Amino acid sequence: MWIEVLTLFLAPFIIFGLYVKRNYGYWARRNVAFVEPKFPGGNFGEATQMSLAELSEKHYKAMKGSGKFYGLFSFVKPMIVLTDLDLIKTVLIKDFNYFPDRGFYYNARDDPLSAHMFAIEGNYWRSLRTKLTPTFTSGKMKAMFGIVQNIADNLTKCLIDDVGEGADLEMKDYLARFTTDVIGGCALGLDCNSFEDPNNQFRYVGRKLFDTPKAPPQLAVLLKNYPDWGRALRFRSLHEDASEFFFNTVKNTLEHRQSNQVDRKDFLNLLLELRNNGVALTTEEIAAQALIIFLAGYETSSSTQTFCLYQLALNEACQEKARLSVLEAIEKHDGLTFEALQDMAFLDQCINETLRLYPPVPILERKAFQDYQIPETNIVVPRKMMVNIPIFAIQRDEQYYSNPTEFDPDRFNPEQVAQRHPMSFLPFGDGPRICIGLRFGMMQTRMGLATILSRFSLKPCSKTPIPMVFTSRTPMLQSKEGIWLKVVPLKER
Repeated sequence: MWIEVLTLFLAPFIIFGLYVKRNYGYWARRNVAFVEPKFPGGNFGEATQMSLAELSEKHYKAMKGSGKFYGLFSFVKPMIVLTDLDLIKTVLIKDFNYFPDRGFYYNARDDPLSAHMFAIEGNYWRSLRTKLTPTFTSGKMKAMFGIVQNIADNLTKCLIDDVGEGADLEMKDYLARFTTDVIGGCALGLDCNSFEDPNNQFRYVGRKLFDTPKAPPQLAVLLKNYPDWGRALRFRSLHEDASEFFFNTVKNTLEHRQSNQVDRKDFLNLLLELRNNGVALTTEEIAAQALIIFLAGYETSSSTQTFCLYQLALNEACQEKARLSVLEAIEKHDGLTFEALQDMAFLDQCINETLRLYPPVPILERKAFQDYQIPETNIVVPRKMMVNIPIFAIQRDEQYYSNPTEFDPDRFNPEQVAQRHPMSFLPFGDGPRICIGLRFGMMQTRMGLATILSRFSLKPCSKTPIPMVFTSRTPMLQSKEGIWLKVVPLKER
């Protein structure tokens, strides 16, 4: 009797063990090179010990020379990583219809603000993208420029007060306050006043959603692999208090504008116009899009500006050249105008070189919508398999960039750019799912950097992190600690 009981007890474990063993043999059976997995994390067990970017680069280097792609395992699920630039171009652009989705977890029923444009899939995404694309044109950016300009003036005043004759400052904090106010003003038409109140509710929401995500890395990966389970269990990926605050803010602002016929040149007004012109957009959908605009603009732009200033502080010659690029444009256009921001070629090179070294999203992800045979091979990517493009690793590969860890903005002069494969630089992605807010992100990034470089010089200080250390708390590329720099006001030239 005890043998039968023991057999019944052990049977589920034996079956699960066989399931894991079979799954871990997936790539071997297809003669595809792969990184040896370890249960239970597969190839991502180290994700709590190093950043996702660094772990991805570790896999990339280990598999260098193994072909156009290689296999990994997320827990027990096989996934594929593309390394050949021509194949990456095919997947992102030519064969986009096979890979239209990111495979990002969202729950529209229980967590409606998680159903934003970055995460949603299929026809829902196509329809919303078509509706929202007109809100991100250059003309719309120019209409919002006055808001950005006023907030840049607040940044200048705050730095002048805090710097005095010179001071060591944690620059990510200042630039996060800048981007919070810019996004709050341009997305919602609200004055967040982060320079006067650094701990306002919008700063709290941004920090909570990015710095302390509700789902730890391991759970986030599980939800990505098994989204239907997450939705069946009604799991919410956003903190309830942050989500509720943001929804109520958007709802109250929309009602106020409708009742008082308020017309502001911001994203929320553009979304409201779409709804008033017959486009079906619920308040939840508007709030979700406003949230992703806020979060993406808050974190990616502030991190990019901070990393750029960090590198310019370490490279005095580049800093001076970037400053001259800014000052010449200001003089040419009679101020730090919208036109001046478009005329700072070397500053743009510095931004692009920063995005090469520190892409905010270190891995591009796509999910197969249907079975896809990789060109010139017999390998089929099955429906729903995740496809990764390790852009952090590619952008630091000496095959494409000599001395890849060095900061060299000249890599992005027109001549060198023309000689490189376009898929060797993908901080915004590419194809139909390229970042919709690219223009806006570049505008506020240029503005923040130009504002600081035109008035202050930057140098390393005793608290400057050398070398840079990245956090493992979030899949986004962020520094582990604050980025401190010595900031000194410039003498009149």
